[in-house]
Amino acid sequence: MKENTRAANACAASLIALIFLCLAWELWLAPLRPGGSWLALKILPLMAPLFGILRNRVYTFQWSSMLILAYLAEGAVRAWSDRGLSAQLAFAEALLSLFFFVTAIIYIRSLPRATPD
Repeated sequence: MKENTRAANACAASLIALIFLCLAWELWLAPLRPGGSWLALKILPLMAPLFGILRNRVYTFQWSSMLILAYLAEGAVRAWSDRGLSAQLAFAEALLSLFFFVTAIIYIRSLPRATPD
């Protein structure tokens, strides 16, 4: 059971870190426009699975592992195309997204499987 707890905690931590990273990136650190941009609203889909992840709901881990792939793709594209601090933040977004995905899969796979009757 320790593997379950560690994977769930790591997954939750990476999701929270990704929310804060995206918010700080688009409002203060390297926004598209000075003063912040509407792209900060990209954290809203990340807020949807937050409470389910914190409560260790398996279904939330399942669907959020697919949602996070969009953030992995955005981070990879912007790390490749942006310059300076924005590229570094995009790389961090890609890493956090990948970490979330891997830990969510580890959590799901470590659960006991239901046997058909």
